[in-house]
Amino acid sequence: MEKLALLNGNMGESIQRPIRVLQFGEGNFLRAFVDDMIDIANEKGGLNAGVVIVKPIRMGTLENFHRQDCRYTVVLRGLQDGAPVEQERLITCVQDAVDAYDEYEKYASYARLESLRFIVSNTTEAGIVLDETDRFELCPPNTYPGKLCKFLYERAQCFDYAPDKGLVILPVELIDDNGAELKRCVKALARIWQLGSAFERWLDEACVFTSTLVDRIVTGYPRDEEERQTLWNRLGYEDHLLVTGEPFALWVIESPRDLSEELPLPACGLPVIFTDNQKPYKQRKVRILNGAHTSFVPAAFQCGYDYVLDAMHDPMIRAFIHRTLYEEVIPTLSLPKDELTAFAEAVIGRFENPFIRHALLSICLNSVSKWRARCLPSLVGYVEKNGALPSCLTFSLASLMALYHGGHLEEGRLICDRDGKPYALQDDEAVLRFFAEGSQRPARELVHDFLSRESFFGQDLTRIPGLEDSVCGSYEAILARGMRAVMTESFGG
Repeated sequence: MEKLALLNGNMGESIQRPIRVLQFGEGNFLRAFVDDMIDIANEKGGLNAGVVIVKPIRMGTLENFHRQDCRYTVVLRGLQDGAPVEQERLITCVQDAVDAYDEYEKYASYARLESLRFIVSNTTEAGIVLDETDRFELCPPNTYPGKLCKFLYERAQCFDYAPDKGLVILPVELIDDNGAELKRCVKALARIWQLGSAFERWLDEACVFTSTLVDRIVTGYPRDEEERQTLWNRLGYEDHLLVTGEPFALWVIESPRDLSEELPLPACGLPVIFTDNQKPYKQRKVRILNGAHTSFVPAAFQCGYDYVLDAMHDPMIRAFIHRTLYEEVIPTLSLPKDELTAFAEAVIGRFENPFIRHALLSICLNSVSKWRARCLPSLVGYVEKNGALPSCLTFSLASLMALYHGGHLEEGRLICDRDGKPYALQDDEAVLRFFAEGSQRPARELVHDFLSRESFFGQDLTRIPGLEDSVCGSYEAILARGMRAVMTESFGG
């Protein structure tokens, strides 16, 4: 197989740029999200930044990065004005890829690089954790906070704690207040390792730890051989680092300092928002995007659908989603209505993306805790504002119970039945046991017990006027007449 690096006629020449970004993580998301944005900003002249990718764990290999001169292609596929579009970009901003373990000295040398300014990371949600047993003398330390703490300490010492040599930290791990939590871990290790008060002051005064919110569906490397070969043929080269995703993107960066001039991504037309408070944007994403998923997926699955795209072709399902978002969720949010409406329209368009096959059952993972985080705040907000129950969100709670109905435990999963065929649900053990043990209980008794469990919802939902009766009525109707019949009666189609 010919090396991608040899096909310069198709790929163009490598572009050397000053190293300004160190990136912990070589995975699909960072390459199709952060590096894609940096590459566009470089092209538009607003930024001149090279990226060095760090492989922060022992597993995996950087072989393809070196074979391909750290170049690769991002293919974004989705809908634009209702028509399918595909966008291709050859990423040239990545200058090198280094293994933090096998190439420690080379990796550590970047701490002494004058031009370095930003650190980006995606080490998974489990990556930002404080392990007090991690050790400074390890090369590198075991955890990501440990690696970052030692890297920053060596930079501080190299530049004699110069205030202009601090770094801007941009974690994109999917945890709340990721930057604040990462800083807490780094500072805790600095104290445990006794790195000194001067270093702790430098962390506070010279470095900027941002908290970020990111949004883009990245489908990754095309595993289907026919699809992959079709893309390669169109590109004119074989790319073993090819990464696919959707065109939609959003990066909200909460920072105590103005970074818009140093990182001029919005000025380059990129969907990046700098703010001193990301919470309204997170609330918008969680309640509209994630909340829409969680509210309609149990019902759509019980109507016989397996994928989001297929369910979106059903007028009844679309009507249910539309009513949920525009009548029940958006009125409870604080951002301007036009922003919320535009975001909701984009969400519906993303659900209709013909290039993404998103399995409904995969969205159903941990549905009870997801409903609590994504849907319950909208339901409570609607009740507080209107003094009445939101019909769609209330029905979604009944449909969730129906999804879990009649199952039995098997190897840590709840095995239920749809039209004579089994399906498996994964959730917290207490949730699965609750439904397995309650499969023969009277509906009203089960609904009361479910809604009153503060361990499931953080509060007793039976105290919300009318909720218990409404959920019980819908739940009994679904079990008696089937999901499609009840939804058709209630929501049309």
